[in-house]
Amino acid sequence: MATIKCSDTEVVTTHRILGEDLNEHHTLFGGRLLSIVDAEASIAAARLANRVIVTAAMDHVSFSHPFKLEDVLEMHAYVTGFGKRSIEVFVKVMGEHLLTGERFVGFTCFMTFVVADHEYRVPFDQVIPSTKEQEYLIATYQERQKLRQASREFDHKMSEHIN
Repeated sequence: MATIKCSDTEVVTTHRILGEDLNEHHTLFGGRLLSIVDAEASIAAARLANRVIVTAAMDHVSFSHPFKLEDVLEMHAYVTGFGKRSIEVFVKVMGEHLLTGERFVGFTCFMTFVVADHEYRVPFDQVIPSTKEQEYLIATYQERQKLRQASREFDHKMSEHIN
């Protein structure tokens, strides 16, 4: 059985918030954060697949604490599950107030990436956790997959009624 560790896929990046990143409330514009997350989290999926991947979905998005001009973002992303061609990546964005040193969790989500090559199959059977957080997220992967399948079915039905 081929395994891979979460730590082998983990991506940690930092970003200093600048004035151009702010919205009218003087906090980080959500769209800017989503752009950073999408670009950086894709690296975790690419580390597992070693292939061209595309973003398929972003779910369980939680903006839990605003980021301000004096904050630094520290994004952690790693693979928490996979199918034949799909790869789930958990993303956690920590904030750090530069003036006080206070740290907080400001954002979390799950990203789903798909390998563009239709013939490709993920060469691993299991992802191995290194922390309690990773252990929990890997253990609950199948639950999230069921929710995504139900959501896709709903979206398909809804799309038949939207023009």
